[in-house]
Amino acid sequence: MAVRVRLSLFAAVLATLLALAGPASGARAVDTSFSSVALGGRLNYEVYLPTGYATSGLRYPVVYFLHGLPAASTSYRNVRFVERALEQERRPAILVVPQGARPGERDPEYVDHGPGDDWGTAIGQELPHMVDARFRTIAGRRGRALIGNSAGGYGAMHLALKHLDAFAVVESWSGYFHPTDPTGTKPLSLGSPEKDARADVHEQIGATTARLRSQGTFVAFYVGRSDSRFAPENVRLDRELTRAQVPHVFRVYAGGHTERLWHRHAAAWLGLALDHLASAR
Repeated sequence: MAVRVRLSLFAAVLATLLALAGPASGARAVDTSFSSVALGGRLNYEVYLPTGYATSGLRYPVVYFLHGLPAASTSYRNVRFVERALEQERRPAILVVPQGARPGERDPEYVDHGPGDDWGTAIGQELPHMVDARFRTIAGRRGRALIGNSAGGYGAMHLALKHLDAFAVVESWSGYFHPTDPTGTKPLSLGSPEKDARADVHEQIGATTARLRSQGTFVAFYVGRSDSRFAPENVRLDRELTRAQVPHVFRVYAGGHTERLWHRHAAAWLGLALDHLASAR
């Protein structure tokens, strides 16, 4: 059942005015927030609106992008390279980048930890409902992609598999596939073997294989050949998906776990995501 989110009339009106004014003025980024039940507080997020949004009357597909962790509470504002890459594709879409950490909590890993700290629910469930209510989106899974880099790649894969009815596309850029500590080298315990299993993408694949096939979810991921921390796990996931006969795209590129790698391939992989989403209409 969808989590209901309370939104003040003032905040809703302000967000709408910003959304309408942004593209016309050339400042198409809308930095906003909503009151999250799952987090017991506000979740900030930035929205990049396509050229012509204010006057087109169209509804647009939405690319949700999760940044890497550990991170500052304002790191969601620092992925403009994704916006620039999306513009290169010349296929209009809305880009949404949520906050992935709060002050004093730099590495929550996009998972549910407990009341007031349920990041997975806030981003995988509450956020899409809020964005659909505030902006002209193509509501529903055919209009949504979930993408992330590094820890965001883990978050994207974990949340897309958890919410298969919400997202048609999932991509991981240099991600991993189980929650880790801030070093990225040790598993993060969520309090019980059952909770750990529910947050482990390898376990999720086994539990969702039939639905992945029947729903046609587009799954894609890549890693740098020199990424010593995460390359082996990406190869493992490729083998697991192949054995499960789940169609997917997997690439290994020259390079390590670096922004240079993500910048180089951003436009192509955003284009790949848009190929599998409904077009603006």
